[in-house]
Amino acid sequence: MLAGRALCYPAPMTLPDAVSLVRTLVAEPSVSSPDPAHDQPNRRVIERLAEWAEHVGFRCEVVPLESDPGKANLVATLGEGEGGLVLAGHSDTVPFDRSGWATDPFELTETDDGRLFGLGSADMKGFFAAALRAASKIDTPLRRPLVLVATADEESTMNGARQLLAERRLLADRAVIGEPTGLAPVRAHKGILMERLTILGRSGHSSDPSLGASALEGMHAALGILLEVRAALQRDHRNPDFAVPGPTLNLGRIEGGDSPNRICAKCQLTYDLRPLPGMDLAATRARIRSALAERFEGDALDFVHESLVEPVPPYAESPDASLVRDLEALTGRAARAVMFCTEAPFFQALGMETVVCGPGSIDVAHQPDEHTSRSQLAEAEALYGQLIHKSCGVS
Repeated sequence: MLAGRALCYPAPMTLPDAVSLVRTLVAEPSVSSPDPAHDQPNRRVIERLAEWAEHVGFRCEVVPLESDPGKANLVATLGEGEGGLVLAGHSDTVPFDRSGWATDPFELTETDDGRLFGLGSADMKGFFAAALRAASKIDTPLRRPLVLVATADEESTMNGARQLLAERRLLADRAVIGEPTGLAPVRAHKGILMERLTILGRSGHSSDPSLGASALEGMHAALGILLEVRAALQRDHRNPDFAVPGPTLNLGRIEGGDSPNRICAKCQLTYDLRPLPGMDLAATRARIRSALAERFEGDALDFVHESLVEPVPPYAESPDASLVRDLEALTGRAARAVMFCTEAPFFQALGMETVVCGPGSIDVAHQPDEHTSRSQLAEAEALYGQLIHKSCGVS
């Protein structure tokens, strides 16, 4: 297998059942995290997926990330021509707390009722099993290509999807992102800004406030400003498609000072903001910074306002898009909006109609005892098979 180079392989062959595929993927650790202590490569998962895709007849490209050559994207293509369908997902998982699990997170465990427990089983290694199984059942030529994409680092930086966008490697008409939605089509989600605010003061003896400038007291003022901006954003922006119809701003972590008898010289806050579709990320950040600058102008305190990671833009697909309509018809479920982020906006920016729809539930993702089910995998396999026929013009 050669990185960045297309390879041709024999005619399609039969794959193991979906549960067996998930079991193999779960056994391959692929945690991504901004914390180097938890971060891991994803190459073994990518290579396993490429092996199976080649087995089915896909032409595979394993493309290392420019930001980290130990990680890679997979772009696997079946068929020729223009247009077609992308089935996309991320190969990484979040970190885990082994003590919270009732089972080994890296060993897929099936219960009597068909639930399948394992790290990444829902989010989202089960998707790849269903997508590959659906592709393996195609026994006639495609009129338009089917592209299977596996990205790196969705759970941390989204650098895999960002690189795909920069390379403009995908040029299909449609994309389905297989995040766990219980196979209900999702056509909109909020974005995310993860920010750090640092207030800088001057230390001094606590017995005389004039000897210093308290960053903690400055942060008290800054918190009030952030809450005022939040209220204003929620007045200005509202979308009833979302369970929480306005943008949210969460004050996540605060740290400052080192002793009760010293004036605090530095205080830091991290927060996240979830903008609605239609909200401009740069303008929203500028609004916050402007309010802070106005408050601290001429003050003994200073501030630094910076992004922890690159923001993820909000995403919305038209309710009248043909892919939305097709998935509503195939699933019998109305398309909806969700609050969690996905790679959908990056695929949409490549010019594709994009919908999020995958097996499993987001409610069990990112926590101990994550699971999907045998029935969800079977339902997803059938759904993706129908969509491939509709989108790729099976002869």
